[in-house]
Amino acid sequence: MPSVHYHLGKFPPAGIDFNALSPITGQALLSLGRYDGLLHAIPDAMVLLSPLKMQEAVLSSKIEGTRVTMAEALEIQSGINADKVEQSKRDDTEEVINYRRTLTDCTEEIQNRPISLHMIRSAHASLMNGVRGKDKSPGTVRSTQNWIGSQGCTIESAGFVPVAPEHLIAGLEEWEKYVVGKQDIDPISKLAIIHVEFEALHPFLDGNGRLGRMLIPLFMFQEKILNSPCFYMSSYIERNRDEYQEKMRAVSRDDAWEAWIKFFATGVKLQAEENISKAKQILDLYNAMKQSIQKTTHSQYAVFALDFIFEWLVFTTADFCAYSRIPGASARSLLGKLEKNKIIQVISRGSGRRPTLYVFRRLMEIVESGLAVNA
Repeated sequence: MPSVHYHLGKFPPAGIDFNALSPITGQALLSLGRYDGLLHAIPDAMVLLSPLKMQEAVLSSKIEGTRVTMAEALEIQSGINADKVEQSKRDDTEEVINYRRTLTDCTEEIQNRPISLHMIRSAHASLMNGVRGKDKSPGTVRSTQNWIGSQGCTIESAGFVPVAPEHLIAGLEEWEKYVVGKQDIDPISKLAIIHVEFEALHPFLDGNGRLGRMLIPLFMFQEKILNSPCFYMSSYIERNRDEYQEKMRAVSRDDAWEAWIKFFATGVKLQAEENISKAKQILDLYNAMKQSIQKTTHSQYAVFALDFIFEWLVFTTADFCAYSRIPGASARSLLGKLEKNKIIQVISRGSGRRPTLYVFRRLMEIVESGLAVNA
């Protein structure tokens, strides 16, 4: 099968019947509205749902070939037993950390200015800092041809060939103009088009997929579809990877924009519903644990401890004492009570100068599997 080449001269797309797409795009917006309403009901959603951001970083990197799990990434990030972990997983964890940090930085920037090529280049430099692909001109738009396919494939046998470098800058400028200026279509269709066009342009030598997926919650936040960029699409993309790739290729090969928008909007709807389920489980667990920790510790700092373990999931004694906002002696006493009552579990017991490493397993199970966990 010959390679599919970028749809030169066909962006922005013309002739799309957005009215015919409105049933599915409207459902996606309704699901997002329900999800956003739930976010409003969660106290400090950015903190309470931070484990979902970490899981998104793990899944988005996994699509690019990393093999580290969320639990492994959090444990490696703690620094405990890092010398016993294979180098490839330490490298994978650095990619996950970069993703999470870059998403946070872009969120802050969007509050002052819209998504732009300057922001995209800065985000790419941050994503690739010190990780796989760091030698492939981070933050710099490519000046050579790239292609997408199985490892070691030639351009002739590639699955997709992005735009030629001589047309790339013009294509990116047209893309930026569309992001900022196109206001006469529904936001889900616009986001679908923005996402597929960015991936089709493939403007960097590496890291395009991660950055393209990151654009999804950032655009929703920018357009005030959501009041915080707590939306995570990589789970749907990972489950439907083959169809996702084929639908994107079909845009360039067959002008199949409407089929792509339907697929993307369906994904937004389903992912919003999955996110609602997980967010509800997290909120239910938080409310149940609020009573449980107060009852078992009888501490005035019980809520501080609760907020900390929800945000950190995996942490050391030193982390808890330094960042829980609980005075030293009280922090150590409270930590002992949390362990004794099996609210948190020990991953590795400390000795000498090495602190004990803990995990809040109930929340980890919700985030990683989506199954309800009773407090």
